[in-house]
Amino acid sequence: MEIKSRPTLGQSGPLTGLQLFTKINCLLALLGQDPVDAPPASPTFGELAPQNVVISNTGGVIAVKLTCPTSPGQNTLLRATALQHSGIRRTQNYRVLGMCPTPAQGSADITSLYVAVFGALTAGKRLFVQASLVVDGWESIPRTFSGLVPASA
Repeated sequence: MEIKSRPTLGQSGPLTGLQLFTKINCLLALLGQDPVDAPPASPTFGELAPQNVVISNTGGVIAVKLTCPTSPGQNTLLRATALQHSGIRRTQNYRVLGMCPTPAQGSADITSLYVAVFGALTAGKRLFVQASLVVDGWESIPRTFSGLVPASA
């Protein structure tokens, strides 16, 4: 089984056994799961539940929600960046927010997860969120969502 590294500048190569072991066990440790001695087989990932980010500002109370037509289960990992200038369209330096909460009425409220990591939200700034599936220490390709925090309505 040959697993390749994430492409950087158009180049990637096979991971060594130690690199693969570290990659899988670091993700398992991050999620509070037990480490493995041998890498599990690479899984087939299902459909990602979060489909979009919706940011509202009603009377100065900002809410960040992910549209989830289906349940994200217990293996949807969320990452985000600190608020960015409104003109930014792509970013790096994502930090883990946690696992996607159970949706209510088709959306999962992630406001408290975001505020716990980055602090209060500010109108006029851009928010970036990534969602990916994690199965047995393997992570799917993340899907990135972004939105502008609106002014108070």
